[in-house]
Amino acid sequence: MLKIGDFSKLSRISIRMLRHYDEIGILRPDCVDDFTGYRYYAESQLPLAGKIQALKGLGFGLSAIKEILVRYEDVHEMEQFFVAKRRELEAESEEIGQKIRFLDSTLKWLRKDGNLMDYNVTLKTVPERYVASVRQVIPAYDQEGILWETLCRELEPQKIQYAVPDYGIAIFHDEGHKEHNPDVEIQISVVGKYEDTEHVKFKTVPPIQTASATYRGGYDQITRVNSAVADWIVENGYDFDGKSFCIYHVAPNQAASPQELVTEVCFPVKKK
Repeated sequence: MLKIGDFSKLSRISIRMLRHYDEIGILRPDCVDDFTGYRYYAESQLPLAGKIQALKGLGFGLSAIKEILVRYEDVHEMEQFFVAKRRELEAESEEIGQKIRFLDSTLKWLRKDGNLMDYNVTLKTVPERYVASVRQVIPAYDQEGILWETLCRELEPQKIQYAVPDYGIAIFHDEGHKEHNPDVEIQISVVGKYEDTEHVKFKTVPPIQTASATYRGGYDQITRVNSAVADWIVENGYDFDGKSFCIYHVAPNQAASPQELVTEVCFPVKKK
């Protein structure tokens, strides 16, 4: 039998954590002295301690580890646990990657001139356009590609002639920012008349006066660009007058990396 201190050294699990494992039923002592309350572990419990440490190293929480240990001999169920954890870690990795790209972008602007709002805002009018449009609720803003894939797929049989410039636009119809399921419309200007398809509708869009700023790089800059445009609108005596939208001058399907994107953020405005 091993005292808790000796078992702690051999298993590389702290005494505090061993006591916690006992409380939640993951790794109980082999016996407890009724008089002193001392915990004693058997050498045969070291492999179980190793399994727990290995599962923690894979990122599993204690509640999941407790469930896994019950099913440890079932290979199929273990595979399901590991596949689910892999997907979870991939999602976390993507989120961390986005944060790193945002930090890199912020550092670039800081090193340039110390100004995080270095965006040139202009007043312009987007002309009247005849457009192909797809509007749907999508899982998240960064999955806008679903709409462009739908548009391209359904327009291919009609041999569409695109206008120059084609004003590839994404319009955000929700009242505010949404974490999930935003209502997004994409438009692209075309020349000629065509038949509506299941998801693509053709329509004429009137001219729109906007305050806009164009930037190069990933979407991690969007909050700073929005702030720059909003400040310009207030300082120059305009009011917001409609749904914001983005014009893609170098679209995601044309860019080899996020740093090559060129996006114009537009807010419809009217003079006070």
